[in-house]
Amino acid sequence: HILGSLDDKIELNRKMNRTLESMAQAIFKSWFIDFDPVRANASGGSPLSAPVQAPAGVLPKDIAALFPDSFVDSELGEIPKGWAVKAIGDVVQCVGGATPSTKKAEFWEGGTNPFLTPKDMSSLIAPVILNTARHITNAGVEKITSKKLPAGTVILSSRAPIGYLAINEVPISVNQGIIAMICNKDLSNHYVLLWTMANMKTIKAKAGGTTFAEISKKNFRPIPALVPMSSVLEAFRKQVKPLFQQVVENVIAADSLSTLRDTLLPQLISGALRIPDAEKIVAETEDAL
Repeated sequence: HILGSLDDKIELNRKMNRTLESMAQAIFKSWFIDFDPVRANASGGSPLSAPVQAPAGVLPKDIAALFPDSFVDSELGEIPKGWAVKAIGDVVQCVGGATPSTKKAEFWEGGTNPFLTPKDMSSLIAPVILNTARHITNAGVEKITSKKLPAGTVILSSRAPIGYLAINEVPISVNQGIIAMICNKDLSNHYVLLWTMANMKTIKAKAGGTTFAEISKKNFRPIPALVPMSSVLEAFRKQVKPLFQQVVENVIAADSLSTLRDTLLPQLISGALRIPDAEKIVAETEDAL
């Protein structure tokens, strides 16, 4: 019963995260793909007189007023007036990684710097990176051109396979199977994460390779990205940031509960830990979370 209750709580966290991610994706699609607020304004529903009704929810008047009421032509088709289309490589800093020689102990032994590969990303239950299976030393970090990526970078696996996505919550270094997007220019990391999800078909179409598909930084950087006005981007950030913060908290809680479950299991089976003591440990952990 104790172990089952922990599993139930872990699964509940995962379901909550799927719901939160779906909410963020729905807002992104409504605002930046379907342009619902713009279409509502264009149809005569003045944002100054009434809220805008869209699939992602009713927009407050002050947010609806940030959107234009007409469209202009672009290489992506019709886009809201005043918005722009720029190459993704011009609005985020796209960098790659490398693997320090595994034959040199000074790059690996005693390493404390997280080192990310697509394999690490394959087991993620949410687009959040808290740690990695392997770590490298400071000398190993110096062997990688991109060095250590700051927390908040959007990480895309560029091969084997293309398409794993996440945002790192801790500084990390990455191998050659990663394209990292440092969001220090026009676009926030949550916008870039959701943009990448929405444009995955286009990204994969740009891939090359003979033995396996791979999207290079050279082919990735020119992909056109929609750049809304800064006021809309700021409103979007305020809408989705709390959703992703909750996702991170849920992942941290699930990791703690998983570790607790795996620690209690052998002790309960062997009788080294009594049921009342285990229940107390679980209660204390849940209070701490």
